[in-house]
Amino acid sequence: MNSPNEQFPPEVVKLYERLNREAKEGGYNLNPDREFTLRLVEALKTNEKRYGYQACPCRLAFGEKQKDLDIICPCDYRDPDLDQYGTCYCSLYVSEDWIAGKLPHKSIPERRPEKLMSEGYSTTHSTTRPLDRSTASLSYPVWRCKVCGYLCARDEAPGVCPVCKAKKDRFERFL
Repeated sequence: MNSPNEQFPPEVVKLYERLNREAKEGGYNLNPDREFTLRLVEALKTNEKRYGYQACPCRLAFGEKQKDLDIICPCDYRDPDLDQYGTCYCSLYVSEDWIAGKLPHKSIPERRPEKLMSEGYSTTHSTTRPLDRSTASLSYPVWRCKVCGYLCARDEAPGVCPVCKAKKDRFERFL
């Protein structure tokens, strides 16, 4: 029988290894079922080829980046799903308790609001918050990573989040 690595193209295995390394560095775990996880990574790679970005493999993407911002992996729902269920929606990311069998291995409900599923992210969300008097005196705007919550004060959002490696378009102006 072939090993899981032999069943998948080298670029899928390479992406899996990168995601696994980055997950560990960020305090996360990829699903330890290697073949299952490689299939999810293969779907991420397919979506990247299809759309130009790694849309969640278990959700329908619009194919327009601005509409799909909340479901680009790691999606905006990963951390709340991990906190509540021990796994993200597609089970790519899982908690230690989930791995240890302390949490059930079952499907979890979709957290993405219906309006976002039908209309997309950009039509229902503003990328900036209105400023009020209490923030008007700040020297720099504050940017928040929508994936992990990292905050930074600077003229522009960073190109890549130093914590979770999310790209610049996953930041929103916070203050």
